[in-house]
Amino acid sequence: MLNANYLRVKISEFLETPYVEVCRHEFVASAQALKRDHGVRALDLAKSLLDYGYMAPTIYFPLIVPECLMIEPTETESKETLDGFIAALREIVEQARSDPQALLDAPVTTVVGRVDETRAARHPDLRWRPG
Repeated sequence: MLNANYLRVKISEFLETPYVEVCRHEFVASAQALKRDHGVRALDLAKSLLDYGYMAPTIYFPLIVPECLMIEPTETESKETLDGFIAALREIVEQARSDPQALLDAPVTTVVGRVDETRAARHPDLRWRPG
């Protein structure tokens, strides 16, 4: 609970958090304003976090929060790790406002780049290829 509430308060400084009450182990933020003003979706924020080495949060759930990111830190994360996540997300949000195209191209440092989601949904490749 401590880590989730710490992140919620810090992230609310630069990203909308629709619920301000104390949370349990997770909280939600919304990229609705970024989508409206800059064309950047929750998906783009999540993909960009991959370039910073962070696991992408759950997106678009719960369905009642538009452009939702559900952030669920573990209690074993150090304050330094949490602060690094906050700094990365803050930088991503700032980039969404100044250079939205950079986020629309993310991730760029991972082995697999941005996947065509529509194609993947319509023609899934479910074969396992040993590595």
